[in-house]
Amino acid sequence: MMRNFLLSVAATAVLAAPAFAGDQAAAKFDHHAEMQGDIVETAINAGSFTTLVAAVQAAGLVETLQGEGPFTVFAPTDEAFAALGEDTINSLLLPENRDQLVSILTYHVVPGEYFAGDLAGQSLSVASVQGDTIDIDATGSSVMIDGATVISADVDASNGVIHVINQVIMPD
Repeated sequence: MMRNFLLSVAATAVLAAPAFAGDQAAAKFDHHAEMQGDIVETAINAGSFTTLVAAVQAAGLVETLQGEGPFTVFAPTDEAFAALGEDTINSLLLPENRDQLVSILTYHVVPGEYFAGDLAGQSLSVASVQGDTIDIDATGSSVMIDGATVISADVDASNGVIHVINQVIMPD
C-alpha cells in the first residue's frame, strides 16, 4: 500500500516536472540510469548535497545510511541548507550539538522504500527514523514534505530512494 502511495507521488512529480525544469539539483540525476551506489555515494556523486554529506559525516550517520536499508531519504539541497544561515549550520556541525544534528538528519529518513507514485493523490503522515511523523501531501500540483517541495523524485540508490527537497525540515 505504501509503495503504491509513493508511486502515485512520482506520477504527480512527473506531472509537475516543468516547474522544476531549471533546478540544478534535479538536473544532476539521471532517473533512468542504473543504481548509482548507496544513498551516501549517490548524494556525493550528485554534487549538490555537500552540506548534507558533511552533516551526515559530523553526525556519524554515514555507516547507517550505507547499511542494508531500504531507506527513503528526503534530501535537502545545499541551497536548502544555506537558507538556515551559515551560523546555524556551523553550530549544528559542532561536536556538542551532535544530538540535535542527528535528530534533524534522521527526521529526513523513513524506513522502507517509498516511491513518489505510491503517494500521488494522497495526504498522510509517516514515521521518520527520528521518531516523529512527517506530513506528506501529494494532493496538489506539487508534492509537499512538511512544507518542503519535492523538486526531484525517485532517485534510485542501491539501499533505497532519495527525494530531493527544497528546504530542511525540522522535527517537532
